[in-house]
Amino acid sequence: MDAIVEKALAKWPNVPHCYGWLALDARGNWRMRDEQAQQNNLPGERIHSSALIGFIQRNYTHDEQGRWYFQNGPQRVYVDLEVTPYVVRTDPRHGFTLHTGTPVESMYGIWLSDQGRVLIESSVIALLDDRDMAECLLHLKMSDQTANEQYLLQWMTEEGKNTTLFFQHNTMTLPVRFIAESALETRFGFVKKPRLPAT
Repeated sequence: MDAIVEKALAKWPNVPHCYGWLALDARGNWRMRDEQAQQNNLPGERIHSSALIGFIQRNYTHDEQGRWYFQNGPQRVYVDLEVTPYVVRTDPRHGFTLHTGTPVESMYGIWLSDQGRVLIESSVIALLDDRDMAECLLHLKMSDQTANEQYLLQWMTEEGKNTTLFFQHNTMTLPVRFIAESALETRFGFVKKPRLPAT
């Protein structure tokens, strides 16, 4: 957390939290959601300022309830998540990096969702950027062969019960597990759309 943020928190500890105004989309873009975007369920305007993006990402964290937020000075700005709290991308140097620029050092699990999306479990759960799907599908193996589209559709239909699918990357081999996207929040302990608690 930035030192200026820590000082602001100490000076103004009781500033009301903000809900619904900031979102993280499925490609790892930050989006500002004004009242019109919120009322019409629109994604909001993409933030392009590298300085602002850096500030958000350095001060991005979560509370004990799994609600992710950006600490903007003394105020928590809770984040609406399109899918997961992080998005992961392929990287020629590190293999994979989070949308915040942090390298993924260890992978513990690979998931394929009922929407056909790949999720990588490390110290956090992260959705694979769809622009990297084609490259990563080459790492999905059945026996010694690359899994073809027909096999993947069958595997998803059977929810992986009767067939085996693996993710091979460098010297690592991990089994792929199936998950319904509706179960992501419960399985990984995060809240997609934090809102002000009802009084």
